[in-house]
Amino acid sequence: MALLITDDCINCDVCEPECPNEAISMGAEYYVIDPNKCTECVGHFDEPQCQQVCPVACIPFNPEWRESRDELLAKYERLTADKTA
Repeated sequence: MALLITDDCINCDVCEPECPNEAISMGAEYYVIDPNKCTECVGHFDEPQCQQVCPVACIPFNPEWRESRDELLAKYERLTADKTA
């Protein structure tokens, strides 16, 4: 599953720099997560870093974007290969 940021976001700016995949960006009203780049930090950390630093707990798992740990790891490997290419 990718993560998503709800409209409870207060735009505090702490999540964006924590994302190792650069999946978080400013949306029209609050931050958003690109599910094509979100690996839930699999491959980088044990826990999603954005969830760890969010002061209002507005970053749940996205129920519409389900992925297994193996799928997340494959996405991580593809994203890191793209960065080095």
